[in-house]
Amino acid sequence: MRATGPVLDSLRGLALGDAFGDRWFSAPVDEAPVDLAARLVRPAPWHWTDDTAMALVLVRHLTVHGEVRQDALAGEFAAEYAREYQRKYGPSMHRVLRAIGAGGDWRAITSGQFEGQGSYGNGAAMRVAPLGAWFAEDLAEVARQAELQALATHFHPEATAGSVAVALAAALAARSRGGRPPGRAELLTEVADRLPDSDVRSGLRIAARLPEHTSVRHAATVLGSGLLISAPDTVPFALWSAAGHLDSLPEAIWHTLEGWGDMDTTCAIAAGVVAARTGLADVPAPWLTACEDLPGWVAAAWPTR
Repeated sequence: MRATGPVLDSLRGLALGDAFGDRWFSAPVDEAPVDLAARLVRPAPWHWTDDTAMALVLVRHLTVHGEVRQDALAGEFAAEYAREYQRKYGPSMHRVLRAIGAGGDWRAITSGQFEGQGSYGNGAAMRVAPLGAWFAEDLAEVARQAELQALATHFHPEATAGSVAVALAAALAARSRGGRPPGRAELLTEVADRLPDSDVRSGLRIAARLPEHTSVRHAATVLGSGLLISAPDTVPFALWSAAGHLDSLPEAIWHTLEGWGDMDTTCAIAAGVVAARTGLADVPAPWLTACEDLPGWVAAAWPTR
């Protein structure tokens, strides 16, 4: 098994960010800004969503195969969806995963979405951070494997670019573990330079140029924070937030939450990236207690952790 501590940490961080962010959707509209300003966490329990469900499938797939095998992975995503379809999957994924589960060819199904363009949603990006930690020693392989996993459900080039961007950010975070973290502009620029021409790449370059004193709300306005549930509207902001808080997972989650938008996904992406570097040692114990446990096979795969 090639998996290492940063992979498990990234997965656990992703699940924590997902569950933490999702819980804020139920906060009363008039109370949420006040509670956020006071940093009052939402009541337990915190359940994770499809972000974590799909990340779990991906990590388990890697523990079995050591690489992305698209035919198998697409089937595994569909099987997990059939077991837990209530995990807040997006509308297009309901259609895609039901069709794959019914025996359809995933290539035809994913490429047929949205009049042949495919989905450019943020689903491929939200689950991929642990893959970046898995292949962190080889950034070219990170990009290749991230694209392969994205295409199993998302055909649009922007979705694959978002997946590659998040995986690369997680890989760079994992590589910095125990040493100096890259600066925000440094990390965002390196990721952008490794992407194909895309709106995601443009968003990351804009993010890299934002002044250090930029407020979260301004960054969310400029970059988008997932309200459109697209990769270009989600990934640049989530990585901007992560890249500014590579030494503190709780701070990364709180700051990402301040962007509002698609809170479970932006927090999952940011936390999955940061945790690949930091682990979860500085996370308040009540947060870990409130967050839904990961399935038993995770502990069995890493028995010494």
